Amino acid sequence: MATIRTPRFKLSRRLGVNIYGHPKAMKRASKENSRAGKKVSQYGLQLIEKQKLKAYYGVLEKQFSKYIDKAMKSKEITGTALLKLLECRLDNLVYRIGFAKSIRQARQMVSHGLINVDGERINIPSYNVKVGQVISLKEKQTKNEMFSQNFLELRTFELPYIEKNMDNFSGKLIRLPERSEIPIEVNEILVIELYSK
Repeated sequence: MATIRTPRFKLSRRLGVNIYGHPKAMKRASKENSRAGKKVSQYGLQLIEKQKLKAYYGVLEKQFSKYIDKAMKSKEITGTALLKLLECRLDNLVYRIGFAKSIRQARQMVSHGLINVDGERINIPSYNVKVGQVISLKEKQTKNEMFSQNFLELRTFELPYIEKNMDNFSGKLIRLPERSEIPIEVNEILVIELYSK
């Protein structure tokens, strides 16, 4: 399985935004190692926004292109449709619910079969979660101190489209997210412009 192996903080500094939400990610950012104070062409801006979006969701180019194609066939605004598709990935929702501290950890949990969707084990990180489906931690893993602590303590994402059940170690996608509710800093319009050429 292909994964992004770029150093996380270095990538955050280069793109000029704290992608991974770590407090120290932008600590060493300066004009020399980030895009701050540099002139960027329109194409350069589009490319940066695309790289940001790919990094937020841990998606590589081939898979990202498929999401773009799906979004362009949607009846919705293409940029919003793209974000909704990415937001409903299983690994992303595992992260948003709070089972994992990062998208990378969430992806690993799914790949190792520690996550159930509607009671069935799913080990595909890109699995598209439908509205109404319940994502839960495998019963055996609820005794794992790290995972249970993450779930009970992480309040990073209190999102209106996710309903958490603290007793059952589960979360439910109650509806599709609105653009304003998705907690990422990106200009998806520039990404669509890049692929529309």
